[in-house]
Amino acid sequence: MVNRLLSLFFSIFICISALAQVQLKKVSSTSPIGVFDSGTGGLTVLEAMLTMDAFNNETGMPGADGKLDFEKEYYQYLADQANMPYGNYAAENKTDLLKEHILKNMHFFLQQHYAVMQEKELITLAKSSVKIIVIACNTATAYALPDIKQMVKKEGYNIPVIGVIDAGSKAALQYQKDKGIGTIGVFATAGTVASNGYPRRLHAMAEKFGFKELSVISQGGVGLAESIDRDWSFYVDTLTKARKEYKGPSLKNMLKIDTSIMNIYHFNQSYNQLLCEYDDQGKCLDVQLNDPSNYVRYHLVTLLEKMIAQNYTKPMNTLILGCTHYPYMKDTIAHVLNELYNYQLNGNYRYRKYLAKHVELIDPALETAKDAYVAMREQKLSNQTAEKEDQFFITIPNTALHEIQLQPDGWFTYQYKYGRKAGENKSYVQFVPFDKKNISEATYNRFKIVLPHVYEKIMSNKL
Repeated sequence: MVNRLLSLFFSIFICISALAQVQLKKVSSTSPIGVFDSGTGGLTVLEAMLTMDAFNNETGMPGADGKLDFEKEYYQYLADQANMPYGNYAAENKTDLLKEHILKNMHFFLQQHYAVMQEKELITLAKSSVKIIVIACNTATAYALPDIKQMVKKEGYNIPVIGVIDAGSKAALQYQKDKGIGTIGVFATAGTVASNGYPRRLHAMAEKFGFKELSVISQGGVGLAESIDRDWSFYVDTLTKARKEYKGPSLKNMLKIDTSIMNIYHFNQSYNQLLCEYDDQGKCLDVQLNDPSNYVRYHLVTLLEKMIAQNYTKPMNTLILGCTHYPYMKDTIAHVLNELYNYQLNGNYRYRKYLAKHVELIDPALETAKDAYVAMREQKLSNQTAEKEDQFFITIPNTALHEIQLQPDGWFTYQYKYGRKAGENKSYVQFVPFDKKNISEATYNRFKIVLPHVYEKIMSNKL
């Protein structure tokens, strides 16, 4: 009797499992690859995908074959510019709201249409659903990767979801194994640092690389990604004086500029890249950063000063660029690190005990592209035939929602952005294609120099 019941239970289980499999939506290998970031930083991952030759395309095995690994693929990129910077949600105790934004963006990827407002009329336009999602955002990966995977399955899709943190951690540990043990620096957004995502993954993977212990230090780069994407609260290139709306490091804000080491920061003061608030006698009462390079300087000095204060014994020889915006500043970061390595105070090198002569800058983009390639091969999702048009989307404030509060530049105010509450089921943003209004000319010029293959694809969309 028991055996018959077990047999019946097993048959029912098989039927339910089979039904669940039937209900999964079929994914076509000719569908686009979805690449997501809070802003335009994730385009560095897309550039890596467009230029990578790390595998044999016939066998799928590692090893270049002279052919681009993703040469027949096309892409759907989404930048959640309206809700960025993601790194500040943790500091404002709004990680639940952050997850909500991220999952709404994932739902957009899975849809086959989207709506835009044209001349006060809502127009529905067609788009493809994606066959793989690459989360080219460290903060989104740190806070929501399991939730994204669960949501995708719940909506009936059996598609890979790839995050950047594992990729960056593997690359850093491999460098340590090949070149010698030192301190691994994690330079990321404040949100990614608060999540402890990188140290947790580094320690979890350490044994596989033969390490029993690791030396890791993290620095939250408040304002750097924001200034790269021209967030009004952190950087305005037309400013000539300090302002009360500024949210970055200063003499008055929570993140303090230490006036005792101003010579070490060595801030660039030309072209209003460093702003002062003066009193009636011309004395500088406050200092504000107003250029991405000065944010780099502030945070790298802060990181090394932290190593001194915490008595690190191994010099930093590896620095993970734990935000996809930071590779835009790779040359600046390398230059400042070299400058600090050679900095002398009273005839003594201040940082040589804590900083290797060469610091390997780990850009997780290439490793993320490799993970995506392997996942697509495993699920037979590689495109062999179709040539379709790439699509580049960005979120903008939904002005039909009358409660929204906007800055002079047309984006959400800081107070409104982080003052919203999760669970209110409101459409805060619209999804629209890249154009010359929602992305500045200066940003496109940066793409042209740093990301030429991405730039070519964006321009082919006839902006």
